Amino acid sequence: MPDSPGLLLFHGNDEFALTAALKKLEGALGDPSNAALNLARFDGRLGLDFEALNTAANATPFLSPRRLVILWHPSSAFASPEGRKKFLDLLDRLPPTTTFALVETEALKADHWLFKWAQRAAPRAEMRLFSLPKRRDMPGWIIQETQKQGGQIEPAAAARLAELTGEETRTASQEIVKLLTYVNYARAVSPKDVEQVSLASAQGSVFDLVDALGMGEARKAQSALHRLLDEEDPFALWPMIIRQFRLLLQAREILEAGGSRSQVQQELGLRDFVAEKVIQQARRFSLSALEAIYHRLLEIDEGAKTSQVPLDLALDTLVVEISAKK
Repeated sequence: MPDSPGLLLFHGNDEFALTAALKKLEGALGDPSNAALNLARFDGRLGLDFEALNTAANATPFLSPRRLVILWHPSSAFASPEGRKKFLDLLDRLPPTTTFALVETEALKADHWLFKWAQRAAPRAEMRLFSLPKRRDMPGWIIQETQKQGGQIEPAAAARLAELTGEETRTASQEIVKLLTYVNYARAVSPKDVEQVSLASAQGSVFDLVDALGMGEARKAQSALHRLLDEEDPFALWPMIIRQFRLLLQAREILEAGGSRSQVQQELGLRDFVAEKVIQQARRFSLSALEAIYHRLLEIDEGAKTSQVPLDLALDTLVVEISAKK
């Protein structure tokens, strides 16, 4: 961290890569027993105490050359021009012993006030974009991540795992850990391993869950959900459920615009049987219903990340809500 700029603006939708970059900064603080005393975290969505932020930013490091302050979602904390000016004044007066990391979980546009500030403040401030890989790039990402974790994976296995995880890098990384543990790091992960160990076994149950929701069969949907929760951690399943409804929404938009089955398959990068299943399910929901469901999923995702509601309870509630509207 001594070689890092004092001001960092991390932005983008790849929260796995964002978190890894922050962990690297935290690790550079040195001895963990002292590091905790030189680390302060804030979240602009949770009601920011500006004086506490100011104190943390200007405090003297304890038995360390630097302090680290992390502020998630500064855009949410400083919505007014007056608040932004006060905040930027704080950053301009930052002592040289403080590293201040600002984190936004969406890519900032060039006209965003933080983007423009970072450009003006360079080279003292550094801006880094963390974007999720495109679907076509995920097999390559999985191969590279597997190598980073000390193992190997066959290209066909990487392609299959990418089908299951979509662009969710965190889920893909977690599945790689499971797969490498399964092969004991002794050989390359094969497509058969992916089918036996990864979320492939849960994919069919996710289809069953969405089928039941599309038919308005609440009891069947809850049964499918509880089977999934019995077999997998809610946070492992969650990206799969979000991805499935994102696919349904995208497929429905293509169909509404007069697109064909082959167009859905090509644009969404799906296998034949998966494309057929997605189209069948998309036709059971209206476009407005899928838009409302996807918006609700994003609300649940936000609540889960801030520990507002246990994810398994939120999923149960979601199933009831969707079934009641069918």
